[in-house]
Amino acid sequence: MSKITIDGKVLEVDPKRTIIEAARENGIEIPHFCWHPKLSVSGNCRMCLVEVEKMPKLAIACATQVMDGMVVHTANPKVVNAREAVMEFLLINHPLDCPICDEAGECKLQDYAYKYSEGASRFDESKVHKPKRVELGPHVMLDTERCIMCSRCIRFCEEIAKKPQLTFTQRGTHVELTTFPGEQLDNPYSMNTIDICPVGALTSRDFRFKARVWEMSATETICPGCSRGCNMYSWVRNNEILRQTPRYNPEVNDYWMCDKGRLESFQHVNVANRIKHPMMKKDGGLVEVGWDEAIAKAASELKTFKKSEIAVIGSAYDTNEDNYLLQKFASEVLGTKHIAFVRHVVEGDEDAILVKADKTPNSLGAERVGVRSREGGLDYAGILKAIKEGSIKAVFVVDDNIAVDSAVADALSRLEFLVVNFSFENETTRLADILFPTSTFAEKNGTFTNFEGRVQRIRPSVSTLDQDRSLDGFAMSRLDKFGSQFDRWAKGAKRDARPTWKIIAGIASLMGAKYKYNTAEDVFNEIVAHVDGFKGMSYRKIGTMGMMLRQKETVAVKA
Repeated sequence: MSKITIDGKVLEVDPKRTIIEAARENGIEIPHFCWHPKLSVSGNCRMCLVEVEKMPKLAIACATQVMDGMVVHTANPKVVNAREAVMEFLLINHPLDCPICDEAGECKLQDYAYKYSEGASRFDESKVHKPKRVELGPHVMLDTERCIMCSRCIRFCEEIAKKPQLTFTQRGTHVELTTFPGEQLDNPYSMNTIDICPVGALTSRDFRFKARVWEMSATETICPGCSRGCNMYSWVRNNEILRQTPRYNPEVNDYWMCDKGRLESFQHVNVANRIKHPMMKKDGGLVEVGWDEAIAKAASELKTFKKSEIAVIGSAYDTNEDNYLLQKFASEVLGTKHIAFVRHVVEGDEDAILVKADKTPNSLGAERVGVRSREGGLDYAGILKAIKEGSIKAVFVVDDNIAVDSAVADALSRLEFLVVNFSFENETTRLADILFPTSTFAEKNGTFTNFEGRVQRIRPSVSTLDQDRSLDGFAMSRLDKFGSQFDRWAKGAKRDARPTWKIIAGIASLMGAKYKYNTAEDVFNEIVAHVDGFKGMSYRKIGTMGMMLRQKETVAVKA
């Protein structure tokens, strides 16, 4: 280890570190634009200039390696003067777009202009004008005038996405960011360039002009798009998800997230065809009914079938809590041995960065908590065969549109009784005798277990009638301002959906079970007590980074 001094503070640091890395690891901020902890050093913004004693001139902290005995000053008059000069230079041709810029509120240039700039410019000539609203690719829009040439986006494409698609052209003040001739920014991770852009040069074509950062709540949760389980923030305004962005977790997804996960994994939450109330088949069609009536009907009908005539289909899209209670209900209340779930693996649709072929977030978790046939029971293929043969007459399906396969739809249509839990209308819900609206991943608490065996928390970012938290963070902060008018809007916007575990607990109670669960955490605590791989866990310990299943208990699942 090397001993260095930064602003009078003596530190012991790894001699392989640069000054900016050593300072960051010890809670000392050195402002920077072009440096990023996961990208190579370019050293072209000069914002991180510091004074190192015995060096003839200021050094850039991002490219200067520490040495034993080094004394560094990050805020003396010489450094402050240089930093102000850099900011003045960067702002000379920068447009005054803050009022209309999507980056406002989370813009590093904006923050540094307040913190490190003089607040005035001596430049009174016409600014250099460059192309605006340039469609770099299907998901990214470029405003070239805002670009400060930090090259983060270029290095990301080359080093992380492994697809060099961006470059600089021209010289001096006329430098422009652009794609290579005949190319567009269309790699599967292109939207990460938006996150790492320190200004508003690169923006999302999907999110563009929809909201400002201070108008939204940001909830720490997990992407349900594949078995990787990328950590992310879900950004919500007016009870609607507007965007999803990656959340740093070095053990799972680092700073990154694929474009598909950002844009597609939340669309089913906002769709218009959400199931808003429980429904029951009457006179050949589904009609809305109350929760008590639907639950009572499901319980009474399930009682009429023999144990061997009932099958349960869990879901790798559901949480550990949902699947655990489903298999417990199946075994202890229904008494069936026929329990299964469907794996949704798309062979070849994966890469060496993040994307996995298993397109569900919880295959390993569903298996580990017990969603599998008991001794003498049938697997998924066996259940379908038994339905066609008439030996299975009732099925309980949760949160998986299995009838999208026409052969499965044909089999389900032969059943005497079909209960379906789902959040929106689809091929499976249309066949249901009783249909329960379930909360999506964005509307409930729970845990997913990714392909490596890491158990991670999901948290509600969108409100439903069943939640303890009735409004999202944005709504809560605006109640005093908008008063009763806002409260009336919020009541109309919320959906009458419940998490699967709560629906199952309600049915089980009417069938004689003594389930006493008030929250998803209550169910998880029972998982911890009864499933070996989860022992020692709790919601608090899982926190924001997750916990690994016990290694000796981990079962390999094709990802």
